[in-house]
Amino acid sequence: MYITDEDNPRLPFLRDKTSKLTTSPGVYIMKDKNGKIIYIGKAKNLHNRVTSYFRKGQDHLPKVWKMVSKVNDYEFIVTDSEFEALVLECSLIKLHTPKYNILLKDDKGYSYIRVTDEAYPRIQAVLQKSDDSAEYIGPYTSSFAVRQAVEEANKVFRLPTCTKVFPRDIRKQRPCLNFHIKRCMGVCTGKCPQEEYNATIRQAVDYIKNGSAQSVERLTAEMERAAENLEFELAARLRDRIAAIQKAAESQKVIDETVPDCDIIAISQNVDIACASVIMYRSGRLSDKADYYLGDRAEPAQMMEEFVLSYYSMKDDAPKTILLAEEPSDIEMLQQYLRKKYDHAVYVTVPKRGHLTQLTTMAKNNASEFISVRVGRTRHEVAGLEELARALNMEKPPRFIECYDISNLASSDMVAGMVVFENGRPCKRRYKKFGIKTVFEQNDYACMTEVIERRFGEYFKGEDEGFAQLPDLILLDGGNGHVNTIRPVLERLGVDVPLYGLVKDDRHRTRAIATGDGEISLIKSREAFDLVTQIQDEVHRVAITYQKKKRSHSAFSLELTTVKGVGEKKAQKLITAFKTKEALKNASAEELRAVAGVNEETALALKEIIDEMS
Repeated sequence: MYITDEDNPRLPFLRDKTSKLTTSPGVYIMKDKNGKIIYIGKAKNLHNRVTSYFRKGQDHLPKVWKMVSKVNDYEFIVTDSEFEALVLECSLIKLHTPKYNILLKDDKGYSYIRVTDEAYPRIQAVLQKSDDSAEYIGPYTSSFAVRQAVEEANKVFRLPTCTKVFPRDIRKQRPCLNFHIKRCMGVCTGKCPQEEYNATIRQAVDYIKNGSAQSVERLTAEMERAAENLEFELAARLRDRIAAIQKAAESQKVIDETVPDCDIIAISQNVDIACASVIMYRSGRLSDKADYYLGDRAEPAQMMEEFVLSYYSMKDDAPKTILLAEEPSDIEMLQQYLRKKYDHAVYVTVPKRGHLTQLTTMAKNNASEFISVRVGRTRHEVAGLEELARALNMEKPPRFIECYDISNLASSDMVAGMVVFENGRPCKRRYKKFGIKTVFEQNDYACMTEVIERRFGEYFKGEDEGFAQLPDLILLDGGNGHVNTIRPVLERLGVDVPLYGLVKDDRHRTRAIATGDGEISLIKSREAFDLVTQIQDEVHRVAITYQKKKRSHSAFSLELTTVKGVGEKKAQKLITAFKTKEALKNASAEELRAVAGVNEETALALKEIIDEMS
């Protein structure tokens, strides 16, 4: 968004003041017309940084545009180094809490793990303790960690999670799906003694409290004693339980002794807003998670740096390891600041491969889930748009995506379909269908050119609301040839929208994105791959459905023209008026005569051939 003098009449004054500003490092303090501080930032070069806010024709993200439009004046403090500016910036932000800086609140409650007091106890996640005889483990500061731990324990030890009450409901109903897929031991079948079930509950609680390594050690000792006492069935069950714990330890992330004490931070951005998730590991287990709404989106590296500084400004301590999903603006200076603040070694890293990248992915997924609640979209939709924007090097995730496909049968009934996805979801009211008018032989490039010219011709006319929205991204069902054909068309029309093609493999499945001179693989961007596959499948469905409908109408029209005195135009009049074969068959000869404009003899002949149609 471009800031103008009309948006903020104080801009000429601010530009003049900034022209005299020093090039030294320091902190700048933006104020509104009431003298209230609305933003505090640091700069390696004060003149260059502050000038970027007020320069004519400067393109700003929405959050920055809002802030600049409110600036009435600013102050600055010169420092000896950029690091000193960073320390001062953090101190001033904490003191003044400006509106346009990232501000975080910590208002977390507590959660517990509840082991019910009944003949067949259950393990549950609860938000508070009740005055009952159940056993409570906790408190924990993270309801997320509690839910994850309970879910993992129930899964590993195959404990029932249904609403049945035991022993009341034993042998009353058939076992559920969880029993058949080996996710439940099947207490309802009556084949699980109460003593064995309660022993399993104790083992699950021990697993939650002490982790997988100690649980395996204790179960191994029990298995060996059972074998020595010739209790081979019990030993076999314990062996299977040990294998389940070891298998779970390979993939689950709740209890993992190989993970050092660390915080994992990721930020997810939708079209206009951003959210952050912090996942905490302590003593080899996931101990806590915090989600924060960050408001308007910003440049990713800057937003990551601002969030980390804001987050740790309210923390009394930090772990030695901090894992980030994305690079901050200056990772070395960030690390230096945290080491000085906490007076111990702090390593800030961005994992690129291996087990730790799974943790940053988990944090990213949680941030996407958090943002999806605010924007009314699923995590997959939010993540898909974000990954797609990153793959295509777009500044922000596209809100409106248009995709086009050509469908024909040789050189007959050539049509095109246009689908629109809004915020990662089909927007069917904006779909369009085109019958090709100027191309008479099979030529997909020429057909696509006609469709694009017609679509954006309607946009510039401004008469059809269905074409009024300019997309943020255009996709063509085709490869580099399509992209290289249509890109000059868009330039000639004055349409400045990113354009790419969707390439399919030999099995007609989405394979990659065509850029015009190469391809972008989405193999490592699963959510983006699923999104473009959905878009490509949808536009193909729309185009092929329209083509089949038009071909059916053509065949229908051809049958009608076999009647003497009925040409193509009269046949089309009948099809347009009655729309379906059923309606035509129900029409009387007099109605056919009135619509087609034929004599009585011809109308009777039409009625006869229509009645014979299958």
